[in-house]
Amino acid sequence: MKSYRSIFLLAGLVQGALAAQADLASIIADAQAQTVPSRRASIIFIQCHGLGFGDLSCYGQTNYQTPNLDRLAAEGMRFTSYHAGSTDFAAAQAALMTGKSSSTSETLAPGGITVAQQLQQAGYGTGLIGEWRLGATPWTQGFDEFAGFIQPEEGRNYFADYLWRYAPESILNETNHHMETYVGKEMLFPNVGGKKGQYLPDFFATMTVNFVRTHQPDQFNNYRPFFLFVSLPAPRSSTSLADDFPVPTDAPFTGENWPQAAKNRAALITRLDNGIGRLFEELQKLQLTNNVAIFFTSACGSEKFHDARLNFMRADDEVSQGQPRVPMMVRWPGTVPAGRVSSLPWGARDFGPTAVKIASAKPPASFTGISILPMLRGEPDTNSPVLRADHRLDLDPKAPQGQ
Repeated sequence: MKSYRSIFLLAGLVQGALAAQADLASIIADAQAQTVPSRRASIIFIQCHGLGFGDLSCYGQTNYQTPNLDRLAAEGMRFTSYHAGSTDFAAAQAALMTGKSSSTSETLAPGGITVAQQLQQAGYGTGLIGEWRLGATPWTQGFDEFAGFIQPEEGRNYFADYLWRYAPESILNETNHHMETYVGKEMLFPNVGGKKGQYLPDFFATMTVNFVRTHQPDQFNNYRPFFLFVSLPAPRSSTSLADDFPVPTDAPFTGENWPQAAKNRAALITRLDNGIGRLFEELQKLQLTNNVAIFFTSACGSEKFHDARLNFMRADDEVSQGQPRVPMMVRWPGTVPAGRVSSLPWGARDFGPTAVKIASAKPPASFTGISILPMLRGEPDTNSPVLRADHRLDLDPKAPQGQ
């Protein structure tokens, strides 16, 4: 009898141990579920300055190619009726940030509501690389980190010897051994003294890749998604005549029978395209490809060139109701259908509500734009009930549609 009782006792202990193990596994699973919330997508919004339909081969440019931007379009959705919000850069950026239409004189005041603030409150890490110039400093408008230019004239120098930086907990106080915030001008020593050792459009591409690598939503960042706004001060010209595009080299267009400004601009846009390729490589390396929504557009339409020989660089971008029609592509594998071309008319003020919806949050009442997230998910965009009548601009059907 003892032996049987021992066997039963042992069986009971084993059964109890298995039950305890199952309970422990359940506890661990619950803890992991709490530690790793539903994986909301990170958001990257890349905005150029002065890029038009005629600058990209996916919109019809044939004199040169932009393969990485073509890939972005092929793997996502390309829009032919996206409007920047204004012909004025600051107003267009204000519309993007505030989710509402903006006048040409508007700047942001401290305490205003921006899409960055909304995403910050929703638990996103936020960063801005490039141009700002909306009055209030970016770090008071919802950006955790900033590297770039604040004043309009600063962004015109592609070999500037400094950038404005806001970097929390980035410098060590040797007195109390605490990490403190750096805020101010950070020198770019390769360009000090008039040297041209660091080309800013390339440097911004490097900083974009570094931000994604540093802020990837992994266990070290508590799986926190990020919002990165990249506002490139390119390919706009450095002069009011729109005939000078500084670039380290005009390769691979040196031998073309084009005006020098055309060679420079094509080379600059090629470098911007290469930066997109570097971003793709980093996302692939970090296995973030399917969980990052990338928006790519331009804040202003292509500049009007006084030299008629440069006309092949642009496609007569339509301006309707004072809003330039500019390229817009959205790539979000697994959510945005690949290879789709949409004529949905939407604009800069609609990005804020869309981004907040991606973050599973509710847009504030001050946002007058409309979320196009249903469209991005593949729902039909023809006569969609989610678009109000005032979003349907009176577009000229004969205007070039950027094939």
